[in-house]
Amino acid sequence: MKNQSLPLYKVLSIAGSDTGGGAGIQADIKTITALGGYATTAIAALTAQNTLGVHALLEVPASFVGQQIDAIMTDIGADVVKTGMLQRRDVVEIVCHKMNEYHVKCLVVDPVMLSKNKKELLASDAIDALISRLLPLSFLVTPNIPEAERISGIEIHNLSDAEEAAKRIYQLGASNVLIKGGHAVFQVDTKNKDKIIDVLYDGKSVTYFDNKRIQNKVIHGTGCVYASAIATYLAKGYPLCDAIGGAKKFLTAAMEASLKLGKGYEVLRLF
Repeated sequence: MKNQSLPLYKVLSIAGSDTGGGAGIQADIKTITALGGYATTAIAALTAQNTLGVHALLEVPASFVGQQIDAIMTDIGADVVKTGMLQRRDVVEIVCHKMNEYHVKCLVVDPVMLSKNKKELLASDAIDALISRLLPLSFLVTPNIPEAERISGIEIHNLSDAEEAAKRIYQLGASNVLIKGGHAVFQVDTKNKDKIIDVLYDGKSVTYFDNKRIQNKVIHGTGCVYASAIATYLAKGYPLCDAIGGAKKFLTAAMEASLKLGKGYEVLRLF
């Protein structure tokens, strides 16, 4: 057994449950644990899901989401809180209320809107609440390109568009904005044709994070794992850029070792 005097880095994930274990709460727990953190959870929605996609959703009452958060924050506490799939406006609102109530300083928001098979995971009025209420509470928001386009109102075709979208999202109240480049190949120069480039804007400057594109794979859960890994590194006290860099290395390794467990998408190997 490991030395119990080692510090525990506590990360609370507020997200949906994925029965297939590839994304959502299940992926968050695996990621946080693999990186040496202690994961706690508040389940915001239930899904019937496998490698072929999301087949059904079951709502969790917003009041019960709030009770789960209360149970954690009044006892265990959290160094960092990470949100994923929140599904409904009232759930977004209760999460905002609890973040204010417990004076959460480090909130990582993964604005999950669609599943891999295009199942809507966030209602349209909930998107409005996320933009107007949750983003201003966030330390970091991590949209993919479709999410960034929806939040910013800017179509993203190239790196310049991504930078402009990040700045627009920052103006909406987020302290830091990381737009993930997995849905496109942003080319800083001709040597980077096969690289994925993420764009971070902190209100002052733009920073790029790049890694090679994993070819010939369609993998489920990458956004959840990336955000949870960043949250865990932040809980450990890493500066933001170092946290993103460490999370990106962790994600790339998990993608390279991905597993074909079912008939559909591959899943990340997180152990």
